[in-house]
Amino acid sequence: MQTRRDDVVKQQAAPVEARVAALVADMTLEEKLAQLQGVWVDAGAGDGVAPLQGAMLDAPPPFEEFARDGIGQITRFYGTAPVEPAEAAPRLRERQRWLVESTRLGIPAIVHEECLTGLAAWRATTFPAPLSWGASFDPDLVERMATAIGTTMRSLGVHQGLAPVLDVVRDARWGRVEECIGEDPYLVGTIGTGYVRGLQRAGVVATLKHFVGYSSSQAGRNLAPVHVGPREVADVLLPPFEMAVLDGGARSVMHSYADVDGVPAAADRERLTGLLRDTWGFDGVVVADYFGIAFLASLHGMASGLADAARLALTAGVDVELPTGNAYGTPLAEAVRAGAVDVGLVDRAVERVLRQKADLGLLDERFDEPTSAPPPSVDPPEHRALALQLAQESVVLLANDGTLPLRAPGRVAVIGPNADRATALFGCYSFANHVLDKRPEVPLGIETPTVLDAVRAQLGAEVTFAPGCDVSGDDRSGFGDAVRLATEADVAVVVVGDQAGLFGRGTSGEACDVESLELPGVQRALVEAVLATGTPVVLVLVTGRPYATGWALDSCAGVVQAFFPGEKGATAIAQVLTGGVNPSGRLPVSLPRSAGSQPTTYLRARLAGTSDVSSVDPTPVRSFGFGLSYTTFRHEALAVATATVETTGTLEVSVRVSNTGTVAGTDVVQLYGRDPVASVVRPVAQLLGYARVTLDAGQSATVHLAVPTTRLAFSGVDLRRVVEPGTVELWVGPACDQRETEAVVELVGPVHAVTTGDPRWVTTTVERS
Repeated sequence: MQTRRDDVVKQQAAPVEARVAALVADMTLEEKLAQLQGVWVDAGAGDGVAPLQGAMLDAPPPFEEFARDGIGQITRFYGTAPVEPAEAAPRLRERQRWLVESTRLGIPAIVHEECLTGLAAWRATTFPAPLSWGASFDPDLVERMATAIGTTMRSLGVHQGLAPVLDVVRDARWGRVEECIGEDPYLVGTIGTGYVRGLQRAGVVATLKHFVGYSSSQAGRNLAPVHVGPREVADVLLPPFEMAVLDGGARSVMHSYADVDGVPAAADRERLTGLLRDTWGFDGVVVADYFGIAFLASLHGMASGLADAARLALTAGVDVELPTGNAYGTPLAEAVRAGAVDVGLVDRAVERVLRQKADLGLLDERFDEPTSAPPPSVDPPEHRALALQLAQESVVLLANDGTLPLRAPGRVAVIGPNADRATALFGCYSFANHVLDKRPEVPLGIETPTVLDAVRAQLGAEVTFAPGCDVSGDDRSGFGDAVRLATEADVAVVVVGDQAGLFGRGTSGEACDVESLELPGVQRALVEAVLATGTPVVLVLVTGRPYATGWALDSCAGVVQAFFPGEKGATAIAQVLTGGVNPSGRLPVSLPRSAGSQPTTYLRARLAGTSDVSSVDPTPVRSFGFGLSYTTFRHEALAVATATVETTGTLEVSVRVSNTGTVAGTDVVQLYGRDPVASVVRPVAQLLGYARVTLDAGQSATVHLAVPTTRLAFSGVDLRRVVEPGTVELWVGPACDQRETEAVVELVGPVHAVTTGDPRWVTTTVERS
């Protein structure tokens, strides 16, 4: 076939905009629409990894037939079925070379993959899930992790990652809580932006999802309507996206499946264009969540068919349909030719796609020779070391009567359904639980010790084991063995929690929503049976959401929480149990008292708290920011440099933190604020800034935080985002509800209308004594 590839090469010296304009002017309608679609020719091999996949996909044609006019994206080449990455990389290069040599325009495709807990490919490093990122309060480490992930992806020919998830947790019943970073928008924004920076530093486009409102679904159900007001959207749900776009430079955004107050995100022009592009200045590419455009017709009832759905989405600002071309293919072509859709909207989206391909170097890449050899391992030692460090920093100690750390325990009974299962350590977007759960004959492909393995390796003690029960189900036949081993032991380590999965195949994960926040199955009964033996019980929770485990906090000798800590997570847990690691994780989500408190958040109004006019107590049993250590910390002398600060200014705050215990440890200094009188209702506590500080026993440090007043901004009565003058209460403590040291500052001056040019970040420095 005669191609224009030589013409394109000759234009390499031309400005990108000129090259893009020339390409668009030369394209047929079919060639334009091809750039707005993905191709998922191996989708049948990965049945069950996308919502309603079976209903939405017909038998895929051969790649060469589907992509005869070119193609915008190749969908999940590595992440659909188990393939050896080093063997698959040359095959991907051959597909790209075919596009260069056998299509008229010779434009390669962007290749995208899931990468929420590492590249979702066989044998690739599986890192901790995002709730663990939040528990670490360490955006720098998350940024390093993302760079490692992106380096692997780019070496395999992948250009775009469908991560991070910036949804703010609102309801623990929602199955996708495990994919989120936490319940505070600033924590989500800082850590999520760190991920974006790290991934894109490696040359991989980060995709922010799910824009916006997905996590606020009715009753915590997946893909359910969202009933929140514009103020909550603006002040809680949007800030992480704003930070990742304006401060992280994110190059792609994925729309949410949800409809917010009756408007599906895929058809929401006000947000996809008015806010994202016109206000925030985003100039990247908006992609559809899988089948999300077609859902405008089939699920939302907003469109009369696929052509109408394409019109709505394209008008709103959705540039690329993923995973394939249900609506942006033939239906959209027919609508354009019939005059129902302006071809200018198509051109606008194509221009954005081509600019992104130019940024990635794809317009000049010929794929005739490998740009680099695939890595010898996609789970190298340096990535495993990062996975271990993040797991270590994210384990949260919830309760301890002094039993922990286990110094010389003698006989240890390790009990529970999550004690000896590697997949219990992974989230639903890990390759193991996303793809391999339907392929039990395929080995895991990465070395992953279980908690039982790690405890045996860490302890010089006799260790016995009984699972006791399964994660789900009501079979109690294993209780007898568990009770017998506990009776014979000096301490029982009981490991319970979740199994991540998709669409009902797990107890946590996409479409694995719950009505109750009790531990799944009969796991609580197992713990209570072991407690009844009188043997001290250390409870280890390996979960994807916070459960209502307040009953265990006083009855167990110790309680440890790990949120799907990844392939090195069991090692980190064992190190915490034995004192090799002093726990420093803090809760990124509140630990609920019961499911009846949902939806909830620590960012609550006064009316949402305990009162004598309601019989329901919504107080969490462990608050946002809580986490114990094997040492103790004291916070004192909180001060603001000046008693008054202009509404356009910066609060210069300092606080002294001291390690008052006998061993070294890491504290997470948490600065909270409250606006007691405002023009609209404000939360009783709000995280303003934070800093991880490692101190030797007896050592002190002064933490300085430069807090822009915009950290106290909110949407006023007229929904304009403002900073109002008035008194602000400040405090530092070990959790959001504990005021260990306090200060007051007065904001003065006129009401300040916040713009995108205002600072959003708190700068912290640590001055050690």
